[in-house]
Amino acid sequence: MSDLLLLDGALSPAVDAMLLRATAYGHFTSMQVRDGHVDGLDLHFERLDRSTREVFGQALPEDRVRRDLEAALDQAGSGDLSIRVNVFFTDELHLLTRVSPPVQAGAQPLRLLAFQHERAVPHLKHTGTFDLTYYGRKAQLSGYDDAVFHTATGEISEASIWNICFARGSDLVFPSAPALPGIRQQVLQRGLDSYTTVPVSVADLKTYDAAYLTNSIDPALPVASITTQDGTTTYEPHPASVAAVTKAYAAVPAQPVRRGSTTR
Repeated sequence: MSDLLLLDGALSPAVDAMLLRATAYGHFTSMQVRDGHVDGLDLHFERLDRSTREVFGQALPEDRVRRDLEAALDQAGSGDLSIRVNVFFTDELHLLTRVSPPVQAGAQPLRLLAFQHERAVPHLKHTGTFDLTYYGRKAQLSGYDDAVFHTATGEISEASIWNICFARGSDLVFPSAPALPGIRQQVLQRGLDSYTTVPVSVADLKTYDAAYLTNSIDPALPVASITTQDGTTTYEPHPASVAAVTKAYAAVPAQPVRRGSTTR
């Protein structure tokens, strides 16, 4: 299938300069749809409404977002796709929905290069993503797969387009440094019997058994290594934490985009 662009739920055959300028200030959410279902769909609705209230001073009702998601499925003619919903404002609130083919989760553990960096207003999934691409590219040019960030005091926060978590045995640990509360991370946390949110120091990386990246595409992509100014920490495959993550996701079923559809 070809990429589609929907504006307020209707197919947009062209994009003008005004639209591109308007979308430079806004926020968004991204999701993978499988068989018409999305992991943590209610969390996407909550994120869009909360962020719209903060950025634009207006509510964004779930019904409006759901109608546009249903329109995206109708236009694509498929229940398996990628969707990104951008929220922006000109004379009124708009939703710009980008539909593209589904993306499969990665399988190769990633080698991360650490940078001291803190995103602006990190709790919002806003459109100011230049810095994420910049540091990700800088890591790749240095021979790594991607970037991971830490604060000025040496606390790990997040990776370029992922949340990150760590494992000690079967227990998962999430960094408490300011970061975007990712939807997949929240779904994972819903399914865990328990977890810990604490400062994760760069100096303590070697005390963990494993590390995983989570986002809408990758529910738990293993980290092969993290390189900091103090050296490189490597992680081997870790069955105990893999089992804990697998069990947690299995406990939280995906939710249907269309009302009345059966939850898997």
